[in-house]
Amino acid sequence: MTHHAPLPPEIARRRTFAIIAHPDAGKTTLTEKFLLFGGAIQMAGQVRAKGEARRTRSDFMKLEQDRGISVSASAMSFDFKQFRFNLVDTPGHSDFSEDTYRTLTAVDTAVMVIDGAKGVESQTRKLFEVCRLRDLPIVTFCNKMDREARDTFEIIDEIQEHLAIDVSPASWPIGSGREFLGCYDLLNDRLEIMDRADRNRVAESVEINGLDDPRMEQHIPADMLAKLREEVAMARELLPAFDRERFLEGSMTPIWFGSAINSFGVKELMDGIGTYGPEPQPQPAAERTVAPDEPHVTGFVFKVQANMDPKHRDRVAFVRLASGHFERGMKLLHVRSKKPMSVTSPVLFLASDRELAEEAWAGDIIGIPNHGQLRIGDALTEGEVLRFTGIPSFAPELLQGVRSTDPMKAKHLEKALMQFAEEGAAKVFKPSIGSGFVVGVVGALQFDVLASRIEIEYGIPVRFEASQFTSARWVQGPKDVVEKMVEDNKQFIAHDNDGDTVFLTRLQWDIDRVIRDYPGIKLTATKELMV
Repeated sequence: MTHHAPLPPEIARRRTFAIIAHPDAGKTTLTEKFLLFGGAIQMAGQVRAKGEARRTRSDFMKLEQDRGISVSASAMSFDFKQFRFNLVDTPGHSDFSEDTYRTLTAVDTAVMVIDGAKGVESQTRKLFEVCRLRDLPIVTFCNKMDREARDTFEIIDEIQEHLAIDVSPASWPIGSGREFLGCYDLLNDRLEIMDRADRNRVAESVEINGLDDPRMEQHIPADMLAKLREEVAMARELLPAFDRERFLEGSMTPIWFGSAINSFGVKELMDGIGTYGPEPQPQPAAERTVAPDEPHVTGFVFKVQANMDPKHRDRVAFVRLASGHFERGMKLLHVRSKKPMSVTSPVLFLASDRELAEEAWAGDIIGIPNHGQLRIGDALTEGEVLRFTGIPSFAPELLQGVRSTDPMKAKHLEKALMQFAEEGAAKVFKPSIGSGFVVGVVGALQFDVLASRIEIEYGIPVRFEASQFTSARWVQGPKDVVEKMVEDNKQFIAHDNDGDTVFLTRLQWDIDRVIRDYPGIKLTATKELMV
């Protein structure tokens, strides 16, 4: 790593991260406890409160309440010790992997939560691969140790094997299930004991001089202490010691054990993110790499969320600040449209409550309310023409036709669909022939989500119906060849919401045929969201 001058203190204290987890591994509970320890909420469980406090929930769409999953992702900022944590919430459901992928372009590190009884699950593996693609540093939290958990070595082996990363224990569990007493903190030689009486109280922490300290015997039954000493001795022999450089380059993950619901192990995890986690990192742009301590403000949109406030048709574009010190009211260049934008009412999601952001620094996530000018992938700068790279758009894996069951409302449907396309919630294709639209998503659940939102937000009843198409490819190549291909294959051609040409396919054979018959044509499954 090249060492530059230290970052300005305000930037250096920022830790911007996402929590990735298989559904049910305990992500919501962990998020809640982070907010609790960050002083953002007074009492755990308040996140789920009704009425006025409802806005503090990180999941806030009606459909999610019905299904018990988080679809909308948002950002929460809070202070913990000397650090400013920016927690970017990722949708936990597998059907929203594209959204999750884009969220991971906006953070500097990921916290992977696994369930002590289940270990590494398929969904975790997918998310993890995304982190590896970006060399994101990964911190692991093994949750639910207060339930029957698997053998500690087994859990660690499974992570090393399935995820091909070295695992270094930061803490070691003492017992599990009903017998779970707490953990030994291997990095600081402390004994952390879980408080079973009060779930929201952080239990005592005893500083000791190594595992042989006689004070250990006052707190741990003899048989469990013997087992702990034996396991830790083995772990120190078999597993690598924590090495911050290796963690920062993404080849080693420290693992903490705990029980989020019992507020146990969470503070140690937060300390670890603060102490060892990366400060805001440089961001890649097509023209150059942007360093966080540059004086000029730059940032990119990684998510757009519509109708956060149902009374206003507003959208909020989530922007990761890549450099500089942002102040409210600043004029920034919207690079794609080449138009200046006055950012008069940016939102910081402090304690998951919206408030006006007077200022923000590189590493922070701000929300910019707008009426659709800002799209995923857009860059904002103080005048320089920059295009941030690495924010992908994926080919949908499922396609369906959609029409309004009320013919009077058909023309409003187009507006609704375009909005969802810009928000990144779905791909919307307008076939060259015939009327109607084809909607593409990554997971089947999204069709229900869209139907529900179109009805709630626009009052349009819709029906999704089977489509002959199974996938879509963006078309690139020499102009004349593309024109001929489009002319010859009209029934397979559509345009996406940006107006780009798309080839709708039924079988792999369609793709092979086009590539064979039209030399120079490229059919791609992703398009970089760039201007």
